[in-house]
Amino acid sequence: MTIQCPSPHHDDEVVLLGHGAGGRLTAELLDRLILPALDGGPGPMEDAALLPGYRELVISTDSFVVSPLFFPGGDIGSLAVHGTVNDLAMRGAWPLALSVSLIVEEGLPLAELRAVLSSLGKAAQDSGVPVVTGDTKVVGRGAADRLFINTTGVGRRHGSLHPSAALARPGDAVLLSGPVGLHGTTVLSTREGLGFEGDIASDTRPLHRLVGALAPLGADVHVLRDPTRGGLAAALNEITRDSSVAVEIEESAVPVPGAVASACDLLGLDPLVVANEGCLVAFASADGAEGALSAMRSVAEGAGAVRIGEVLPDGPAGRVTLRTLVGARRIVEMPLGEQLPRIC
Repeated sequence: MTIQCPSPHHDDEVVLLGHGAGGRLTAELLDRLILPALDGGPGPMEDAALLPGYRELVISTDSFVVSPLFFPGGDIGSLAVHGTVNDLAMRGAWPLALSVSLIVEEGLPLAELRAVLSSLGKAAQDSGVPVVTGDTKVVGRGAADRLFINTTGVGRRHGSLHPSAALARPGDAVLLSGPVGLHGTTVLSTREGLGFEGDIASDTRPLHRLVGALAPLGADVHVLRDPTRGGLAAALNEITRDSSVAVEIEESAVPVPGAVASACDLLGLDPLVVANEGCLVAFASADGAEGALSAMRSVAEGAGAVRIGEVLPDGPAGRVTLRTLVGARRIVEMPLGEQLPRIC
C-alpha cells in the first residue's frame, strides 16, 4: 500500500503584519493574490507608474499608518506628502498635484487633527505641489488607530531622465544620498520609549529637487529608488531582481549614524533593513558616476552622497553581497517580514 502525503491546504492562511513590510512576504502577496486579481502582468515593481496614453505623466499612491502620529523630525502629515512626492521622483518626475484622503477614528482630538493637517499643508507648499482633491471618512472607536492618510500624486518626467528598477547594468556605480536608518529607529524609539529619539530624528523630506539636480545627466542615471520599507537591503534586492544583475556594496562606505548603530545593536536589527524617508539610492553608469555624485552633493538633500558599491560584471542574477569591515563577504537577503511595524 502506498501512502501519499495530502496536498497542503491554505484555507486558514491570514494576512500578517509582515505582508506589508516590503520584503519577501509582500512580494508573495503581490505575486500570488493581488496582481493576478488585477490582471497585473510580469515586469519591474516600480514606485510609480506611467499613465497609459500619457507618455510623460506618472502616478503614484500610498497609504500612511505610522504610529505614533508625531515623532522627532516629522509627523504623519508631512510624511504623507514626502512619501508620495518621493515615489514620483524615483521615476524621474516632478510633482504636479496631490490628492489627500483621511480615515479618522472617532475620538481623535481636533487639536491633533489640526496639527497634522497644518503640517501636511506646509509640506505640500514647501514641495511646491498643490493638494487638488480629497476625501474624509470617520469610523467608530476601535475601527482604526486614530488616523490613516492616503495620498495620490501625479507628476511629469524630466526630459531624458527615465530611471527604472529594470535598467541597472554591469559596471554601474551604486550611489547613496545620505545616512540610513534614521526614520525607522526614530519612530520605533518614540513609540516604545527607548530614549534614542533624543539623539536622532527622522530624515523625512522631499527628494524631487535632488532628482532634479540629476536630470541633466539623463540616460547616465539608470535607477533611482528610495529605500523605505525594508530599507537599503530590500531596495537593492528589488533592483537586482528586476534588472537580473548582481551588486556588491562596501560596509565601510554605508553611512550609519552612531545613534542608529547603537539602537540596532541593542534591538538586534540590521541597519540595512531599517526604513528611510529622506535618502535615495542611484545606479549611474561608470562614465556618469562622478558627475552624478557632484550633482547630488550640490543640493542639501544630497550633501552626504557617497559611492557604496557597484554592479558586478558577472555573478548570480538577483544577488546582493556586502564586503564587511574585515574583508569577508556576506549575502544581503531580502527581508522576510516586519521587524518594525507601523513606521510609514
